Amino acid sequence: MKNSIVFAIAFSLTGIFASAQNFEKQAPVGFDQIKQNIPHGKIDSIQYPSKTVGTVRKALVYTPPGFNKNKKYPVLYLLHGIGGDEKEWYKNGTPQIILDNLYSEGKLIPMIVVLPNGRAMKDDRATGNIMAKDKVEAFATFEKDLLNDLIPFVEKKFPVKKDRENRAIAGLSMGGGQTLNFGLGNIDKFAWVGGFSSAPNTKEPQVLLPDPQKAKELKLIWISCGDADGLMPFSKRTSDYLRQNKIPHILYIEPGGHDFKVWKNDLYIFSQLIFKSVDQSAFPNFTVLGIPAESNIRNAQFPQILSNGQAIFRVKAPEAQKVQIDLGKKYDLTKDQDGIWKTTTDSLSEGFHYYSLVIDNVAVADPSSKTFYGMGRYASGIEVPFAGDGYYAMKDVPHGEIRIQSFFSKVTNSWRRVFIYTPPGYDKNQNEKYPVLYILHGGGEDESGWAMQGKTNFILDNLIAEGKAKPMIIVMPDVNIGPAGFGSFGARNLQMFDKELKESVIPFTESNFRVKKDAANRALAGLSMGGIYTLHTGVQNSDMFSSLGVFSSGWILPSLQEVADSEYKFMNDNKEKINSNIKNFWISMGGKEDIAYKNCQVMMKKLDELGIKYSYSEYPGGHTWPVWRNNLYNFAQLLFKDSK
Repeated sequence: MKNSIVFAIAFSLTGIFASAQNFEKQAPVGFDQIKQNIPHGKIDSIQYPSKTVGTVRKALVYTPPGFNKNKKYPVLYLLHGIGGDEKEWYKNGTPQIILDNLYSEGKLIPMIVVLPNGRAMKDDRATGNIMAKDKVEAFATFEKDLLNDLIPFVEKKFPVKKDRENRAIAGLSMGGGQTLNFGLGNIDKFAWVGGFSSAPNTKEPQVLLPDPQKAKELKLIWISCGDADGLMPFSKRTSDYLRQNKIPHILYIEPGGHDFKVWKNDLYIFSQLIFKSVDQSAFPNFTVLGIPAESNIRNAQFPQILSNGQAIFRVKAPEAQKVQIDLGKKYDLTKDQDGIWKTTTDSLSEGFHYYSLVIDNVAVADPSSKTFYGMGRYASGIEVPFAGDGYYAMKDVPHGEIRIQSFFSKVTNSWRRVFIYTPPGYDKNQNEKYPVLYILHGGGEDESGWAMQGKTNFILDNLIAEGKAKPMIIVMPDVNIGPAGFGSFGARNLQMFDKELKESVIPFTESNFRVKKDAANRALAGLSMGGIYTLHTGVQNSDMFSSLGVFSSGWILPSLQEVADSEYKFMNDNKEKINSNIKNFWISMGGKEDIAYKNCQVMMKKLDELGIKYSYSEYPGGHTWPVWRNNLYNFAQLLFKDSK
């Protein structure tokens, strides 16, 4: 990737350390070239007895310029890749040159660096089939050799500090996997851990850190990878797990592939971080590039998401005069000499965001992103991961299906489309019938909203696998019916949807899917506009539903005062029936920043006056999909608990 398009962050690393030194985000030109007029460290070969392997093994040791045997030093253990040995870093990564140059600039804490052979077997040469089973297994055996043989030898023969706070481990590729395995697996032995382009030998994070909070004892977890490296998923997997569990760490993404250009840069940066006081709150800002958004189309590298929630956009439009990204807030892009427009946004809130490209004042979908029907049209979408998003992640659990069906509506006299989620095992369990939740989208969206933006299938798959929700069918119809615009909320549209649901959607579902047909096994929910439809249809037909979920909604006042008054009159006249029939009348809101918040508060006050029973929940995030996903996650756990 050309330097001209590496524009991820314009930030200073000043302040990440208590020493307030300045650190480059990438190594400068010449960082790995010998400088003659500076003090130099020394590389020596050592041999140590290994009880683990049953032989004498070799390693290299770098001692810093001005090494003094009467002074004690911290130690970095630096591991090689699957095709290397103890000399790989020395020959290809030139750590002695990189570190000498850093010492000359006063950027390092003086340290001893040990470069071992991580292939712990009697014939540990990198010859023959390096992927042979015994040679690969020897990399795992090295953990015992490192802890029981090499470290004790180094601490006996060299003036080193012996506590974990003065012991670091780092490595590249296979050695990166070893680093994460050994470092995170032995937190009592290491305080500084750096995995560079970690290989598939990296253990799954749940195995590596069954108690993830233990990792908070580490001073630094560094995970780095080149943006063009095919091994990126292993680094991302570990970082995602740490993020989900709110463990401070650095995910450092840089331009490059799986090579020493990347690993030299990693050593240059990582070595400056260790054995110093750190400000972990600055970790999210410490990167060059980001991770491609999961909402990108196949192989699209941009937009990218940075650890701090900023997004990087790149658009090739050499003939355009002006390009913007519209994320609610508009960002101007700047064009480089290759006709590539680029910008980095502010930190975005967690979860899903609609956005558009605006090219010469024309709003279009980004060809690098998946499109979603929202805002009354197809638009691009970008997903910002956050620590609490695991409940809608794709996991290794049984999966249900999203099915797209068409039915003929007697109300509109036309064919209408519906999305239907069937739970895991639906096709195999031919004798089983399921309860059903009918769930409604919001204004400007359509029947695809809950399936695409809402991630309904993943939420239910995970809940069912954890035993937190009963297997159920979820029907996602199109609520757009009758006059569009503000008329969507009026009495005519409410009555039309009520009629369509009862006369077309429910009969279609009950004729074509194995669903239980009684009210105890039927629920209705909706967000925003769909919440208003839920209020009308669910309350007016309380004998048909046992649960109602109203997400980010409430009668829009004063515009819908007449409609609201009519609904409240019905509630007042039928409150005993409503309270008896509706077991879960669940109202939720995205906090005070939700645009429906005030209307909802007025509505609940009125429900209190009428004596209508309900429960209320808030999840911060405003009027957005992260809120509604969380609403479904919680609401689904309440459903059909007492049904048969």
